[in-house]
Amino acid sequence: MNDKILETDRLTLEKAITEDSKFFFELLNSPNWIEFIGDRGIKTNNQAIEYIESLINSYKNNGYGLYKVSLKNTQTPIGICGFVKRDYLENADIGFAILPKYEGKGYTEEAAKAVMKYGESKLKLSPIYAVTTQENHKSRNLLNKIGLLEIGKIKPNGSNTEFLLFSN
Repeated sequence: MNDKILETDRLTLEKAITEDSKFFFELLNSPNWIEFIGDRGIKTNNQAIEYIESLINSYKNNGYGLYKVSLKNTQTPIGICGFVKRDYLENADIGFAILPKYEGKGYTEEAAKAVMKYGESKLKLSPIYAVTTQENHKSRNLLNKIGLLEIGKIKPNGSNTEFLLFSN
């Protein structure tokens, strides 16, 4: 049984479990994930399970992570939203992704607003960061909608990509 973290009007956010591997395989290989987040090399179900295990480790080690977002009425998984602790950022940053067929319906904004509130009130995260690329206009717009403003740029060690850094 999954550990429910949050509930919104239309969504349930809960900890990922290895039984979610088919959904994670689909999400991590979706076009927007590949384009804006990056190819994680998830080509088998076992690799999807290993990715989920990294999320489970984050829940244990950090007290937070990326949570599976499901439609409340059907429990169909549609995306992820939550916090990541990156080695190049001092504080946690919010991350999100959604399957293409659920884009444009406000689900990611609904999940991200709830996660921000949860991060501030329950987890006492302050400040909360976000990183995205210059080209990812949808992500940048969403970050502004949930109260994060661009504060600079960051280029992680060993990366060729310069990211925009946002904070609340």
